[in-house]
Amino acid sequence: MFTESIEVARAANGMPLRVRWQGQDYRLAAEPQRWFERRKWWDENLRIPRGIGAGMADYEMWRLQLVAVRGPKQVHSVDVSFDPQSERWRLVRVHDSLARSA
Repeated sequence: MFTESIEVARAANGMPLRVRWQGQDYRLAAEPQRWFERRKWWDENLRIPRGIGAGMADYEMWRLQLVAVRGPKQVHSVDVSFDPQSERWRLVRVHDSLARSA
């Protein structure tokens, strides 16, 4: 597990559409999966005002199945997080590459 900046283009509803990672363009090979993970606010010394928890107490996480637009058509499974305050995306996990299903 690590974090690295990643560019993600989103649809109007917030769903990821395309990715640019390490100078390579990717398209999605499957529908993205979304969930939320609790921040370790006790380690971050984060104070959250009552009633303003969305995006501050939890990380918005997405699992994306990526295929390069150019080059080998190997599928890569990655987890990315989105920070609504900074509007930045971070790559947090790269899973083993998956064989392309036919």
